[in-house]
Amino acid sequence: MSKIFKIKTTDKVKPNGTHLMIPDTQCKPDVDMSHLSHIGQYIVDKRPEVIVHIGDHADMPSLSSYDKGKKSAEGKRLALDIEASIEGMRLLLGPLHELQKQQKQNKKKVYTPKMVITLGNHEERIMRHVESNPELADFLSYDNLKYKEFGWEVYDYLKPVIINGVAYCHFMANPFTGKPYGGAAQNVLKQVGESFCVGHKQTLDVATRFLPASGKQQWGIIAGACYGHDEGYKGHQGNHHWRGIVVKHNVKEGSFNPMFVDLGYLKERYGESL
Repeated sequence: MSKIFKIKTTDKVKPNGTHLMIPDTQCKPDVDMSHLSHIGQYIVDKRPEVIVHIGDHADMPSLSSYDKGKKSAEGKRLALDIEASIEGMRLLLGPLHELQKQQKQNKKKVYTPKMVITLGNHEERIMRHVESNPELADFLSYDNLKYKEFGWEVYDYLKPVIINGVAYCHFMANPFTGKPYGGAAQNVLKQVGESFCVGHKQTLDVATRFLPASGKQQWGIIAGACYGHDEGYKGHQGNHHWRGIVVKHNVKEGSFNPMFVDLGYLKERYGESL
């Protein structure tokens, strides 16, 4: 089992700060996760006030209903999925953990971000599995992923959290169906009516609109991929999508200045130093 360490965080959020959003990382056995260390190094360099993981950090392929009974399901094990998720989190937060240790040892002010994770449908596979196998209720839960132990403030699947006027959730659900709003980000922004950032969909789709009465600039961002591997079910063309993190500067009352940082840039900047 990978070693767990706890990041020192804060509950306080100042206006006009920087948010860094990490889209779906989908950690699972036998895939390269070195890019997570690159993101961790970027966090240490930029030190955003808020770090949001939008969910699906744990891929949990052993609990996939799509693979059940198929050849692709052979050899998949729950314990290995959980271990891969924990190892991915260690890679992501390791640079920050080392920074905080050094700052404490040198008696310097410790950088303490607010860290939030909104659970995704892949993590929710755990609870669906427990629902179908109630005898596992005392042995299997979200706690197995150790998110809280790492220091994350955890929000349940599809429960939004609003920070500086921006709604974060794995995806924005139609209240009548529980499914994601269809269409492009512009349509979702129109339906939701407030600035939001979500994951889930493997794309980068951005919409914005100005509200003349209040002077606010609303944003809708869909960014659902922050992993380096390809997914077999998506085919060759389906895997040609954007992958990276989203940085929002000067976040106040739902307005911000967005910046998109892809994994290729992070590898060029930090790959050789690890």
